[in-house]
Amino acid sequence: MGDSQVLNQQLAAAARSFQAESGKQELMEKGFSIATEIIDGCQLACVSILHRGDVIDTPAATNEKLRVLDELQFTLNEGPCFDALWSGETVLSPDLAKDSRWPRWGPGVVAELGVASMLCYRLFTTGETIGALNLYSRSLDAFDADDISTGYYLAAHLAVAIAEAKTAEQLHTAIGTRTAIGQAEGILMERFNLQPAQAFAVLTRISQDSNVRLHLVAAELVRTRTLPVLAGDQPAHQRSRQARH
Repeated sequence: MGDSQVLNQQLAAAARSFQAESGKQELMEKGFSIATEIIDGCQLACVSILHRGDVIDTPAATNEKLRVLDELQFTLNEGPCFDALWSGETVLSPDLAKDSRWPRWGPGVVAELGVASMLCYRLFTTGETIGALNLYSRSLDAFDADDISTGYYLAAHLAVAIAEAKTAEQLHTAIGTRTAIGQAEGILMERFNLQPAQAFAVLTRISQDSNVRLHLVAAELVRTRTLPVLAGDQPAHQRSRQARH
């Protein structure tokens, strides 16, 4: 069996294994684990995630020390992962200690981790930039053209899988929120003989007056079966009666 056929089988297996994972954290851990298995020279790896407000962190890494040092890029505003996210799709550094692009971060990570070179991919879909897959080697100039190509396809599979998991988590959260609000409305409707719009108005007012998000107010009502009495406010049953008029 030729090398290219073996590689294709490895990438296909990676895609299937991503589908088998249930959440983003598991996917990220699977992603860097596969990278160290199928990319020659890659001994350490991690995944960085771009959050709302351009906040970046590294929630999944081969070890904790790597995670902390990788995140240092986002404090210093320099490093291959930082460049991959904002400047291009793939960043290669054959010699981190002497790379003039990152004079503060590069020598430090070499000294602390004993790594020598790095390969970094932007994780993205057609709709968004998700983060970056970061591959480290203890050897100088460790990644050749085949490694770069393999990593690119692995990163593409991982990006799509993380995006799908993110969408699923958001949908699950939205369904849970709507369910809690619906249950809370039902409690108010049954207890105070309210219409759906009136029950929702009661929840909305409590949310606004208490500066607590609507779904949290609803969840608390479902849990305790009682409405809170706000400072200087009427008892809950009086508010509910007024909502009927």
